[in-house]
Amino acid sequence: MTRIDAKFAELRKAGKKAFVSYVMAGDPDFDTSLELVKGLPAAGVDIIELGLPFTDPMADGSTIQLAGQRALEGGMTLDRTLELARTFRQDDDTTPIVMMGYYNPIYSRGVDTFLVQAKEAGIDGLIIVDLPPEEDDELCIPAQAAGLNFIRLATPTTDDKRLPKVLQNTSGFVYYVSITGITGAAEAQATDVGPEVARIKSQTDLPVIVGFGIKTPDASQAIASVADGCVVGSAIVAELASGKSVTEVLAFVKSLADGAHRA
Repeated sequence: MTRIDAKFAELRKAGKKAFVSYVMAGDPDFDTSLELVKGLPAAGVDIIELGLPFTDPMADGSTIQLAGQRALEGGMTLDRTLELARTFRQDDDTTPIVMMGYYNPIYSRGVDTFLVQAKEAGIDGLIIVDLPPEEDDELCIPAQAAGLNFIRLATPTTDDKRLPKVLQNTSGFVYYVSITGITGAAEAQATDVGPEVARIKSQTDLPVIVGFGIKTPDASQAIASVADGCVVGSAIVAELASGKSVTEVLAFVKSLADGAHRA
């Protein structure tokens, strides 16, 4: 059982929804980013999504793109991202970390080498946005074999014909992208999301977590109420980018987490 599986079992037992937060590793610099990540569990975060900065992040809106640029300019690399996870693990051995990013840096490192390093650093799962199910042999299957969850995205355009393909080798949870487009764009609506989550859940026993377009505690609560939990990324990254202190950003994160946990 991975840390992700254990976390969902614990939440189910408590009758609680999951709150997942995304932060870009190394934004605006390594130390600030580490301080933020270390503070997330106490702010109510159940699972941490750690963004791996990449030069060409085509699925991301400007908020996350700029965060990636700041991180890269500050010298953030794959190795430093793994180091950040490793340092976090010295004090926290239970909060799951999902690395979210693009395939190129992993491909450049070599899949086998990367998987050994990721596992050793305490990474629990991967979300690689530019690897479709047709490429499962590249990374998904080897990752599962190495004991990492491989989490797949489903979207409003994933129809019933496509869905089984998306779900076939997914583990940990399914990440439902509530709106078509890029991260940080429009606002997600629970009335639209509910039926879609139900459709996915009819095909899988995995938890379904909804992300994209959640910016407020009320939205966090509304979306979590129709799913197994929610993810907030751009709204948190934007707080940090606006020059707020880590303490202030964590207070905002806590308000979002409290919203999800009220659901």
